[in-house]
Amino acid sequence: MATIKRFEDIEAWKKARQFCEEIYKLTLEGSFSKDFSLRDQINRSSGSIMDNIAEGFERGSKNEFIQFLSYSKGSAGETRSQLHRALDRNHITEAVFQKLNKESEEISKMIGGFTNYLNKSEIRGTKFKNRI
Repeated sequence: MATIKRFEDIEAWKKARQFCEEIYKLTLEGSFSKDFSLRDQINRSSGSIMDNIAEGFERGSKNEFIQFLSYSKGSAGETRSQLHRALDRNHITEAVFQKLNKESEEISKMIGGFTNYLNKSEIRGTKFKNRI
């Protein structure tokens, strides 16, 4: 695996960014736009997926990055739970639910795979680059 120099190059972050935008656009439509609490919460949790990947990367430590990837994975699960509520409240169709739920699961798997890679890696992080 090539060394990643920017969080914007991380595939899971790219996919999470797309997913976040899809969720945002969805919450602008119909009854979803009027369910302020759920609308705001699902926008925050879907944004947290990408934000935690970025924050963990920028901390410069493998262990901190892994911790933030865990938070990111948790936010993906939280978003899936909120998609269930959106479905139950008839804000989205079953087809939209299935599509977004699958995308969120794919992001979770990508984060999990990346976490496994980091756990096995000898890389300690940029914060430790010049330390003995």
